[in-house]
Amino acid sequence: MSKKTILPVILCGGFGTRLWPASRESFPKQFLKLRENDTKSLLQKTQERITKLKNVENPLIICNEEHRFIVAEQMREIGIKPYQIILEPFSRNTAPAITIAALISLENNEDRNLLVLAADHEINDTNTFIKVINKGIEYLDKDYLVTFGIIPDSPETGFGYIEGFKKFNKEKIEGIEIKRFIEKPNLDLAKKLIKNKYFTWNSGMFLFRATTYIKELKKYAPDILNSCTKSINKKKIDLDFLRIEKDAFKFCPDISVDFAIMEKTKKGIVLPLDVGWSDVGSWKSIWEKSPKDKNNNFIEGKISLWETRNSFFKSENSLIVGIGVEGLVVVETRDAVLIANKNQTERIKEVVQKLKKEGIDEVIKHKKIYRPWGHFVSIEEGSKWQIKKIIVKPGASLSLQMHHHRSEHWVVVKGTANVEINETKKSLIENQSIYIPLGSKHRLSNPGVINLVLIEIQTGTYLGEDDIIRFKDNYGRN
Repeated sequence: MSKKTILPVILCGGFGTRLWPASRESFPKQFLKLRENDTKSLLQKTQERITKLKNVENPLIICNEEHRFIVAEQMREIGIKPYQIILEPFSRNTAPAITIAALISLENNEDRNLLVLAADHEINDTNTFIKVINKGIEYLDKDYLVTFGIIPDSPETGFGYIEGFKKFNKEKIEGIEIKRFIEKPNLDLAKKLIKNKYFTWNSGMFLFRATTYIKELKKYAPDILNSCTKSINKKKIDLDFLRIEKDAFKFCPDISVDFAIMEKTKKGIVLPLDVGWSDVGSWKSIWEKSPKDKNNNFIEGKISLWETRNSFFKSENSLIVGIGVEGLVVVETRDAVLIANKNQTERIKEVVQKLKKEGIDEVIKHKKIYRPWGHFVSIEEGSKWQIKKIIVKPGASLSLQMHHHRSEHWVVVKGTANVEINETKKSLIENQSIYIPLGSKHRLSNPGVINLVLIEIQTGTYLGEDDIIRFKDNYGRN
């Protein structure tokens, strides 16, 4: 087995729109704790399940710029300092993202084994997963590119399929040379494929040596390599993050690693995987993997059901009552409710895209918005006023800032606040308040050891989040 170190590469750039309204662009599914009894997000679980590997390094994570502080905070919560957090200025699919990771990993001339994982998968059998990865490492000395094929248990039309040159054997972990990839099939074809032990689902997880991947990239997709190399040559370090140069990266083809490399290379092998895998791609898939009541319903939150079967009910705040229904998905959040036929939840992505074009904010942003210093929740708003609950972490500070169009009133309900207004500094404790006039330079900090909780009342002619002029910021924001 190769003794080289394993560098996990976690792809964290998706938006998970098929799990709307829980998953949105401002806080997509990889950062969610999907069920009430989950103590970790999907991203955190992805990292923690590979800690049993030998010679494994901390992960290299590739994410959207908007989510950089969420990624950093979720890694901090589980005691992980990433090898690197790379910020994509815009998404260019998996081939460019993996290429950036491979090039970064080779910068100190150490040829690592790259384990490429999606941040939003669930795997129930971690021990078997580790065994299969270790088996995959044995093939890297022969310059193979390893992908992991999920042994199918249903005729899924939402996944691609991989055909091997011989049948897989559940009882034997063995790499099989890849014959071809099949894109998402229709239902009739999917029913045929799952009866044939030459086929597995394409999981989107990979294992290969960095130099092997780069050699195949030079052969089959040199334009990707050229664009990514130029963008890395002009990279910048920003606090704990690495920013690649966007002008070069924008010319990079938007293409998956399957299309760019795996469908063309002669070095591809598939390792069959039977570990209780799910890509958590739809509410139906969550329903299938979740515990249910005697009527086959998944229930979470304040739910009361009468003569209701085979359904999924999830409530954040409100009481939901179901009477005489079957096969539904009902998901309630602070500002949106989804009601869908369970067998049509794949269409949510299409609906979200349409609503986004119509300018519906609820498909993009949650009421709860995360910031590097904590988060805030929009409680209520009118045309010229808004009420928020603001949570500031211990030792954290908002930027020194001003607003052109609004004034603010802060009421401390828990903890201690340090407040700067122009040249004046003041400390506030519970039940004390302060007024920040329009146009004043101001800053809020938490000097305590517990979360600072305050209510903010905004009044003015414009209340958008872009009405902020920052003078100083601990997190490098403009």
